Amino acid sequence: MNPSRILDMQALRIFLTTARAGNMSTAAKALGITQPAVSQAIRGLEEYFGMPLLNRKHRPLTLTPAGLALSNRGNSLLEESLNLRGAVLEASKGIKPDLRLGLVDSYAGTCGTSLIRELLARVGQLSVRTGLTPYHAEALVRREFDLVIATDPLDDVTGVVRQRILTEQYFVIAPQSFRPSLRRAADLQQLSDTLPIIRFNSASHSGAQVDRCLRRLNMNIPRRLEVDTADTLTSMVEGGLGWAVTTPLCLLQAGRTQRALRRIFLPDLPAHRSMYVLAREQEFTVLMRQVYDIASLIVENEILPQLKAIDERLAHIFKVEPWNQPKT
Repeated sequence: MNPSRILDMQALRIFLTTARAGNMSTAAKALGITQPAVSQAIRGLEEYFGMPLLNRKHRPLTLTPAGLALSNRGNSLLEESLNLRGAVLEASKGIKPDLRLGLVDSYAGTCGTSLIRELLARVGQLSVRTGLTPYHAEALVRREFDLVIATDPLDDVTGVVRQRILTEQYFVIAPQSFRPSLRRAADLQQLSDTLPIIRFNSASHSGAQVDRCLRRLNMNIPRRLEVDTADTLTSMVEGGLGWAVTTPLCLLQAGRTQRALRRIFLPDLPAHRSMYVLAREQEFTVLMRQVYDIASLIVENEILPQLKAIDERLAHIFKVEPWNQPKT
């Protein structure tokens, strides 16, 4: 090992990804590079340390004692180096950071334009991607995003700070042609006997929450139709294909179809969801607070009036959450 050389942090990242995957092809796919590039980076590290790091004859790949030591120490070292950029930008008052932001679909479709308009004045460059919460949560951990607004607080993930923005209760939507009166959550069985349920995709956080809710009610409702987006779900209910369990923001996202529905509010329906702004610990903490402040004002000044205009009861099951010091 040449003592004057400095450890290549990108090569270290490639090695750690390969060590977790146990396969160079899988690591290359996860990193968006070629397999030869992975092999070359690891060879470079082995030359740097002067010893093999991988047992290449084993499938999946295993670590040599030296590789195991590098894996154990390297994760902390890489994390510190990646934290450095965020810390420097936070400390510098005159430099606007670049921001990679992930937004869950229902937030992007209702609040996204106003949020982005405000953020453009606070960041140098803004990259925004929308989609389902599980994808954004994983992307935050993989450092593909800097901040995320999502419905999963990632309570079981270390090194992530979270701040709740809002909480909303689930309620039931059905076609206007549905006439029977529902007063309790248990009456959903009556609705299910009349119309099929339209569910959010089971891979989504909302889909999983609704499934848990129905299980708590001891309802084994056949799974016949799943959709990915709130506007598709609402449109299909409007068209008479079935009924659904949704939230105020999801209803608002549906646009023109939102009023052509029967809205059923069941006080004992055991389901609600929250939205959080998430960041990695000790990174973009100032901007995280700014995003929370902007998001809260948008909800207060834009979203609540829109919900009241549709149905006053929607505002009663929708709450803006106060700022609490984010916890890991």
